[in-house]
Amino acid sequence: MPLIALGLNHRTAPVSLREQVALDADAATVALTELGQQQGVEEALILSTCNRTEIYAGVAKGAENVPQSWLERHQHLTAGRLDEFLYRYQDQDAVRHVFRVATGLDSMVLGEPQILGQVKDAYRQAHAAQTLRAPLDRLLQHTFAVAKRVRTDTRIGANTVSVAFTAVRLAEQVFTDLKQACVLLIGAGDTIELVARHLAEQHVARLIVVNRTAETARELASQYGGYATTLADLPQHLAEADIVISSTASRQPLVSRGMVEQALAARRRKPMFMVDLAMPRDIEPSVGELSDVYLYDIDDLRQVIDDNRYSRVTAAREAEAIIDLQVQRYMSWRQALSIRNPALEMRHHAEVYRDEVLAKAQHMLAHGRPADEALQFLAHTLTNKLLHHPSARLREAALNGDTELLHAAERLYETDNGELH
Repeated sequence: MPLIALGLNHRTAPVSLREQVALDADAATVALTELGQQQGVEEALILSTCNRTEIYAGVAKGAENVPQSWLERHQHLTAGRLDEFLYRYQDQDAVRHVFRVATGLDSMVLGEPQILGQVKDAYRQAHAAQTLRAPLDRLLQHTFAVAKRVRTDTRIGANTVSVAFTAVRLAEQVFTDLKQACVLLIGAGDTIELVARHLAEQHVARLIVVNRTAETARELASQYGGYATTLADLPQHLAEADIVISSTASRQPLVSRGMVEQALAARRRKPMFMVDLAMPRDIEPSVGELSDVYLYDIDDLRQVIDDNRYSRVTAAREAEAIIDLQVQRYMSWRQALSIRNPALEMRHHAEVYRDEVLAKAQHMLAHGRPADEALQFLAHTLTNKLLHHPSARLREAALNGDTELLHAAERLYETDNGELH
């Protein structure tokens, strides 16, 4: 059963296409069930983040293209629409890819730790959807162990610059002194919480947290001395914001061009700095066409992040060496699944012989035969049965000059000059 990995990410596809393909948590669960029902798909996992959407699947031979066809249909794309943007890996290359993804080696931010949590979330979704079988389940367990080993044995995560930190750093470049800026945060997830933490460290003048759920907004705002409100009040607070940073799971934009135009008018054309970290995007792209608005999306942060990659390049090479070794270990286990295990068969036959001879010895005792006679029968008969076939094969090998089998028997039974150790 071939193992395949296919997907697109921040390097292979523009943000406009990535948001068409992206699946939120609820959609991914339903999609997994549907994907698992496709003919030829034996097991599957979907990983969808702001920077990538990937499918890992065990498929029957000849069904390697089924996941892509399904993805295009499911996301209402024309057949072949993704051809020039998708990367594809199979078997050990697929294993290496998932290891690199989970360790942050394939991330926009080299070594960033959030991706491991996202891979674990994808694993839990696939487990809940019952789309995992032993090979893929084992692969994910191995992946988590590899990621832990890389974090422990290398400095790949040292001084990692997160997307959240990069957004705040850009804001500092536009507004030299954040102590005088009003910042509006849209969302209350992990990324926005990191943004809020970095802003608090810069002693931002005012912080407004807007979220669909008021209670969640209040929890986050209270940690950093901010004001909380709901999305319904977003238009009236937008004009107050010098800086807007957004990251939600909304499938539709939350900030429209018209909304921003009204805010700019109320601000008397005072500039606004906006960062959209969401996928799909929270802020309509046309907002960036407005004068007095400086809009950045997730792809625009790449150059800033690239400037900080070089300190982690050596650690990345060390991580690649660990991954190469672990790829071989997993593939050895996977290949063993398709090979008949002689040790298991030998034990099975021995247990059958044992039960058969033991039953006869017990029958002898039950009919009054002496215990010594029954034990002698048990030992002699069981020895003959266990050694009959191997002895016959070794005699045949000796007659035919099959030294390879004879040497293998020496190693198997640890014999030396006829003595058994």
